[in-house]
Amino acid sequence: MRLIFKPLFIIIIFFTFQTIAQIETVPLKNRVYLFLKEMKVKGLLDFIREDDPLLSRFEVKKLLDQISENKTDLSNTELKLLNKYLVEFSESINPDTTTQLFNPQNSFFSDLDQMITNKEKHLYAYKEPGANIYIDLLGHFYHGQDFSQTSAVNSDLFDIGFSIRGTVFDHLGYNMTVIKGGAGGDRDFAEIIDPRLQANFKWRENIENISNYDYTYGYLKYYSEPVNDMHLSVQLGREDITLGYGYGSKLVLSGDNPTMDFIKFNFDYGIISFSSIHASTSGYMTMDLNDRYTKYFANNHLKLKFKKLFDVGIGETVIYSGRGIDFSYLAPVTFYKFIEMETQDKDNGLLYLDLQTKFIKDFEIQATFLLDEDILSNLADLERYTNKTAYQLGAFWYEPIGITDLSLILEYTRIRPYVYTHYDIKNNYTAYGVNLGHRIGPNADEIMVRSNYNLNEWIRLNAEYRFQRNGNNIYDENGILIKNVGGDVALSHGYSIQTDRAYFLDGERVNSNFFKLGISIEPIRGFLFDVSYNYLKRENLAKHTSSNQNYALFKFILEY
Repeated sequence: MRLIFKPLFIIIIFFTFQTIAQIETVPLKNRVYLFLKEMKVKGLLDFIREDDPLLSRFEVKKLLDQISENKTDLSNTELKLLNKYLVEFSESINPDTTTQLFNPQNSFFSDLDQMITNKEKHLYAYKEPGANIYIDLLGHFYHGQDFSQTSAVNSDLFDIGFSIRGTVFDHLGYNMTVIKGGAGGDRDFAEIIDPRLQANFKWRENIENISNYDYTYGYLKYYSEPVNDMHLSVQLGREDITLGYGYGSKLVLSGDNPTMDFIKFNFDYGIISFSSIHASTSGYMTMDLNDRYTKYFANNHLKLKFKKLFDVGIGETVIYSGRGIDFSYLAPVTFYKFIEMETQDKDNGLLYLDLQTKFIKDFEIQATFLLDEDILSNLADLERYTNKTAYQLGAFWYEPIGITDLSLILEYTRIRPYVYTHYDIKNNYTAYGVNLGHRIGPNADEIMVRSNYNLNEWIRLNAEYRFQRNGNNIYDENGILIKNVGGDVALSHGYSIQTDRAYFLDGERVNSNFFKLGISIEPIRGFLFDVSYNYLKRENLAKHTSSNQNYALFKFILEY
C-alpha cells in the first residue's frame, strides 16, 4: 500500500498551486444535487460527475457560478433557487446572509433572535484564509400512519445529533457527524419509514426491546489541482455513497445500501475521469459472534467525457470475504477479473458499461449494462443460468412542452435470474443481508415514472409510479425451498438448481404497483417538512392472492 500511495502524495504535495477552502463533501441528501441535475439537462452546465455524484462544496460553488453566467435563461423560481444555494455554498461568512447561535466575538447566543429567519444558520462558524470550521445541530422527526390495517398502525422516529466540518491547509477537508435516535410504535413499519434501519446493528440487536439506533459518519479528504484541468483527490472515512447511473435505484450501488468505510481515489484530466474505491462492510446480521464476518467491496471506473455530447464508461466491481484486505484489489489501475482468476476465482466480480447522452435540448438518456461474473461466452445462450446480465435505460426531460420548473423521468430496469449472487453465499452482493444493487433484486424488472415540480424556491411537488414484476423462489407451506429460480440475492446461485436453464420471471410471479404523492416545504431555511401519501399493491399470480398497503409519512428535518 505504501508503494501505491507514496508517489501519489508526493505529486499532491509538491505540485499543488491553487488554494481551495471548501473541500468538505456535500451529502447525497442535499437538494442542490437535483437542482444541478435539472440545470445540466437544461443545458446550463457542461458536465456533472453523476456516476460518482458526491461533490465537494467548492465544486458545487463552481457549478452554481457557471449557472450564474446564464441568469437570463432561468425562470423566476430557478433564479431564486440559484440565489438560495449561492448563499448556502458561499465561501465567506456574511452577517447579512449567515447567522450563528453561539458567537464568542459578540456574546453567547447573540443571534437567538435570528433563528427564525431565511439566513444560513450554524451553531458556530469561523473562517480565516486557508481554514474554516462549521458546527451544526441536526434533528429529525418522522411519523408514519398505516391506513390499510384493521387497527391503527403507526411509528415515530426521532433523533438528534451534530456535525463538525471544515477545511484546513486549503486542501484537507474533514467531517464528523453523530446522530442518536429512538423509535416508538410498530418496528416493521418503522423500517418502511427509514429503510436504513434494516442495516443498523443497534436497531437489529434490539436489546431489552428498546428501539433505538445511531449513525456516525466521518472522513478526511485531500483535494489538489497540480496542473490546469487536472484534479486529484483521496478520501478516507465513512460516508453514504452510491455508484453508477440511474434516476431511481442504481444497478451498481443502489443508493439504498448501508454506509461503508472506504478509501477512495479520484482522478480527472481532460476527457478522462477515473475513480477507485475500496470499502468494507458487514456480512449477514447475526447475534452469534462466530458467524460474523467482514465483507469487502472494490470498484474501478474509467470514463471518457465529451461535454455537452455524451460520456461513456467501463467499470468493475468485486465482492470478497473470508480473509483480510486483499492488496491486489487496492491498486487503482488494474483489471479485477484477471486478478480474481489468479486468486483462484473465489470472489464475486461484475463488469458494467454505462452511457449518458444529451443530443436533444432539455432531454437526456442514461443506459447501463451489467454483466455478472464476466462470462462473455454465455451471451450466446441467453437462457443459461450463468448468463447473469442486467440493464437499465432511462430518460430525463426537463421543461417538457415548455412547462417551466417541471421535470419528467422514465426508466426501465431488467435484471436476469441469479444476478448479484455467487456460489459462495458470503460473497453475495449484500451487506447486513441487504442488497447492495438495485432494489428490485434478481429475476425482476421495473418501470418507473417520476415527476418533480418547483412551485417556488421553498415548495416542491413530486409524484412517482412504479410497476414491478418479480419471479420469486418457490417454497412449500413449511418454508422449505422447492425450486430456486434465481429470485433471491441471499441464496447461492448453485443452491438447489435442477437445470442449467434460467427463464426470466420464472417461479412464483408477484406484481407490485407503487404510487407516491409528496410535497416538500421549507418555510424557513433549515426547517424542512416532507409529507407524502404512499400506496402499494402486491399480487401473487401463482397463489391468486393480493395485499394492499396505503400510508402517510410526515418528516421534519432541522439543520441549524
